[in-house]
Amino acid sequence: MRARVLCVCALVFLAVGAARGQKPGEDPFGRSFFAPELVMQHQEAIGLSDEQKIFFKTEIRQAQLRFTEWQWKLQDEMEKMVAIVKQPRVEEQQALAQLEKVLTIEREIKRAQVTLLVRIKNKLTPEQQAKLEELRKAAAK
Repeated sequence: MRARVLCVCALVFLAVGAARGQKPGEDPFGRSFFAPELVMQHQEAIGLSDEQKIFFKTEIRQAQLRFTEWQWKLQDEMEKMVAIVKQPRVEEQQALAQLEKVLTIEREIKRAQVTLLVRIKNKLTPEQQAKLEELRKAAAK
């Protein structure tokens, strides 16, 4: 069931990307930031200071805790949504109210993700950002 929901979500995202005239897999927003994994993987190459390492560890740890909580909440609300729409006759207002709960959690998750990415980028020097961009391009080849 979860795989089916994920497939539907993936198709929706592809359709939205196509509607915007983007190629599938192209993410101009995401290219503006650096994933925590990328920063951690190349911490020596970009010369992270001890202060930066402590900052990133703290921010990532806090984000992971929040994401885990939201994932549990999201799964719970999605199960409720599925139960509502599985009925032979779907109560429209109930389904829409439950959809709002799901969307609220998803919005919180996305906001926290962007917050983390902004904080990571802002803590990196322009030179570190340039080096990470080079490393990202080299890995994509």
